Amino acid sequence: MKYLIFSSLLLSIMITSCKSGENNAEQTAYIKLDSLFSSQYPAGEPGATVLILRGDSVVFEKGYGIADMETMTPADGETFWNIASVSKQFSGVALMMLADEGKLSLDDNVKKWFPHFKAPFYEKITLKHLLSHTSGIPDARDRSDRTFVTTATDTVSYSYLENLEKLNFEPGTSYEYMNPTFQLMYTIIEKASGMKFDDFMRARIFDPAGMKESVYFEAERVIPRMAHGYLKNSDSTGFIQFDYGEESFFATKADGGLYTSVREFVKWEKALRDNLLISEETLKMAQTPKISISEMPGHSYGYGWFIEQRAGYPDKIYHTGDNGGFQIYAARYPEQQILILIFSNRNDRNREENALKTDEILKEAGWFDKKR
Repeated sequence: MKYLIFSSLLLSIMITSCKSGENNAEQTAYIKLDSLFSSQYPAGEPGATVLILRGDSVVFEKGYGIADMETMTPADGETFWNIASVSKQFSGVALMMLADEGKLSLDDNVKKWFPHFKAPFYEKITLKHLLSHTSGIPDARDRSDRTFVTTATDTVSYSYLENLEKLNFEPGTSYEYMNPTFQLMYTIIEKASGMKFDDFMRARIFDPAGMKESVYFEAERVIPRMAHGYLKNSDSTGFIQFDYGEESFFATKADGGLYTSVREFVKWEKALRDNLLISEETLKMAQTPKISISEMPGHSYGYGWFIEQRAGYPDKIYHTGDNGGFQIYAARYPEQQILILIFSNRNDRNREENALKTDEILKEAGWFDKKR
C-alpha cells in the first residue's frame, strides 16, 4: 500500500513538473502510459513494474498488481523478476569483456573450448555464431525425463552436444534462436577467466555496475523481494504459480536465469552508456546487425540483442524474455538515451502491442525527435 501511494505521488509530481516546465505533449505521455498499463495489470492479480529512463532521469516508474500472490506483496521498483532471456546480454558482455582482455577470441571455434565434443563441425562454429544464434546447432535436448527438464543446470542442459551428429544449417548462413548455445558461455566464461561463473559475474559485472542484489537463480538461493511467475488456472478463476519446478530449464543461468529489479537494470544501462564494462566500440559492434531474421521483417540480431529498424523511429536495441509466467521486455534507444522496461509475472498480455503503444506515446511526446 505504501508503494502504491508513493507511485501515485510520483506520477502527480511528474505531471506537476510537466505543467510548470514541459509541454502538454509530455504531460499527456505520463497519463497515457499509466492508463495503458493500469488497464493491463489490474489490482489483486499478477502484475508488472514499468520504468522509463530518459537521459539520467527516471521519468516514469510504477508498479501494477501483485508480485507474490501468496503474500499479496505489490509489484514495485524493488521487486526482483526473473528476466529470462534478457539475461543473454549479460553473458554476451562477459564474453566480449574477456575477448577485449585477450583471454579468448570471438573467432575461437567451439572445439577449442570443448575438445571432448566429437563432431568435426564444431571446428567451424565460432563464438560469434553462438552470440548471434547462427551456429546451426539444434535444440535436441531430451524432454522425456521430467526431472532433467525441470532441474537441469547449464552444463547438464547442453551435455547432449558432446554426441551431436548433425546441424540444422551451415554455421553463419541462417538464424535460429537457440538457448543451449548461450548455455555454453557458462563454461567458456569459467575456463577463460579461471573463476566460477557466478563469482565472475558478481566481481566483474554486477558490482562495478552497482547491481548489488542482482543474482542468478538457484533452487535453494534466497532472492530478495522475489516475484513468482503465474498462469491462469484451468477454469480462469485464479492463478497458479509457474516457475521453478513447473517450467522447463528454469535453473540454467547464462541463457536466462538472472533475477533483478527495474531499478538495478537502470544501473546496467548506465554502466553500458559509461563504458564501465566494455568499450563504446565493442558495444556498438555487439548492437550492430549480424543476421537478418526472415520471420521478423525489420529485425536482426547482434551479439545478445535484437535490433529493430522501423520507419519513423530510431533504431531500437532490445530483448524479450519468457520463462514460466514471466514476460519481460527491455528496450534501449541509444541515441536518445531512452530505456523502456516492462517486467511482468504473467504471460497472457500482448507484449508486442504494449511495446508499440509505448513507442507511439513517446513519439507523440517528441522524445525521439533529437538526441539527448
